[in-house]
Amino acid sequence: MASIFTHEFNTPIYKGKTSFNTGLYIDGKFVDGSDKTTIDIINPATGKVITKVAEATPKDVDIAVAAAHKAFDTTWGLNAGGAERSRLLGKLARLMEEHQQELAAIEALDNGKTFTWAMDVDTTFAIDTIRYYAGWADKIHGQVQETDERKLSYTRHEPIGVVGQIIPWNFPLLMMSWKLGPALATGNCVILKPSEFTPLTAIRMCALVHEAGFPPGTVNLLTGYGNTVGSAISSHMKIDKVAFTGSTLVGRKIMEAAAKTNLKDITLELGGKSPNIIFDDADVDQAVNWAAHGIYWNHGQACSAGSRIFVQSGIYDEFLEKFTEKSRSLKVGDPFALDSFQGPQVSKAQYDRIMGYIQSGKDQGATVHLGGDRNGTEGYYINPTIFTDTTPDMKIVQEEIFGPVGVVIKFEDDEDVIRQANDTVFGLASAVFSQNITRALTTAHRLKAGTAWVNCVNQLHANVPFGGFKQSGIGRELGEYALHNYTAVKSVQVNLGHVM
Repeated sequence: MASIFTHEFNTPIYKGKTSFNTGLYIDGKFVDGSDKTTIDIINPATGKVITKVAEATPKDVDIAVAAAHKAFDTTWGLNAGGAERSRLLGKLARLMEEHQQELAAIEALDNGKTFTWAMDVDTTFAIDTIRYYAGWADKIHGQVQETDERKLSYTRHEPIGVVGQIIPWNFPLLMMSWKLGPALATGNCVILKPSEFTPLTAIRMCALVHEAGFPPGTVNLLTGYGNTVGSAISSHMKIDKVAFTGSTLVGRKIMEAAAKTNLKDITLELGGKSPNIIFDDADVDQAVNWAAHGIYWNHGQACSAGSRIFVQSGIYDEFLEKFTEKSRSLKVGDPFALDSFQGPQVSKAQYDRIMGYIQSGKDQGATVHLGGDRNGTEGYYINPTIFTDTTPDMKIVQEEIFGPVGVVIKFEDDEDVIRQANDTVFGLASAVFSQNITRALTTAHRLKAGTAWVNCVNQLHANVPFGGFKQSGIGRELGEYALHNYTAVKSVQVNLGHVM
């Protein structure tokens, strides 16, 4: 039988206890994986094992898919009306609210983000997202098309069926809510694979899904590795759609697997190398604060991170001095400490990857203006890092680092910065700082990115669509737009009794 994980939190910022089953969640039950193997879950603050969770295999994908199809054909899909789907999603949001501190503590323990950020952003936003889609569940409808008086023509927006959802480790609970919300609101059944690095909040959420009363098989959770379970989901002939958030490299593999099998529908929310443009008429102090948030939020582990900071020459020196001071002031430390802004990177692999990029910056001739080194001797902590004196061909300028590493680049005029900002294979997000609203909006419109923030960075809302241009993805998360990813449009034409 799958084991029970119990943990007592006794920290300066949170005291409480959590206890939950660590099995796979299939057909409304927590179970062992088919091979009875487990995965060690590591605390990134210490490098030590927190617990073990059940490991899924491709056999478990088959079992979960069968359960999901049974639910779709009997108790969910077109068999559960919008009002019922809305009621259950609303109940899930209320249960999440009741357990918000517990969920935030598990997220901080498992992922390394600070408890404060997990409370203020991750759990709050996740609850808002589920509640938002609860409001949409009874508003999924088509249209009537006028043809002629002898016919009735209309469309139905029907659930696609069984969808596979693969989420990353940087915002585990939040990404789960982004995926579950629109999929369940539109009547689909889900096979969800969390990251093997950070599955604990997803597992705990399944107990809340169960308590909310979702029919068995509606939501299934498989903790496993990408090259086994993720691959099996992507190529499964009886999964009708895959939604993935993660790297562009893996997104290509999922797209290829879908094309080679049943041509399943896909949505991909992928990487980014977002430009943050600061004009010389910007409020420098505000731009500094936002730039720090843009790159250091979530330890730099955000696909929308403003990692390329373009500063106009007239304020470059002032900005760099103040940005350096701000970056140096950010406390790196224990996720449960009252004053910590940045915790550890999520894993040893990610720590090594970031340090490799820092070394490549040094090797290619960039200047380490601040940081570039380890913080402490235990866990996977990296100090906030600023590079200057870069060139456009450097890896640290072109590739997604996914860590607390920013490059500050001087530019001269509007045409210069727009050319540099768009010189990337990515197009997820961007930001513009200027007190001239015409200049700001003109620049935002010319940037090749799915999101453009003006005088702010990393501002996301449940009702605002999010997604990328170019190699940053296909489709949109959040808002009404996300619902389109999970419905199939059927046209119905009725002859009203007239003979041709």
